Amino acid sequence: MPWGQIVLFIVTSIISRLIAPKPPKPAPARLGDVDVPTAEEGRPIPVVFGTRLVRGSNIVWFGDLRTTPIKQSGGSKK
Repeated sequence: MPWGQIVLFIVTSIISRLIAPKPPKPAPARLGDVDVPTAEEGRPIPVVFGTRLVRGSNIVWFGDLRTTPIKQSGGSKK
């Protein structure tokens, strides 16, 4: 008797998989969908009190970007 229930379970699983509605494919992301910091002249700079998440902020200045070369020899054992 358990074999009949197993076969019935497999058959109903296959049928439900075949008749299930297919989900729509998502649209590709557009440039306007991304909230990245920008640097635009004339765009207002929000004044925030406390801890808040500011989406699409306007960057006025971003740190002093410097590079320093790494002066080390390769990993030889002595």
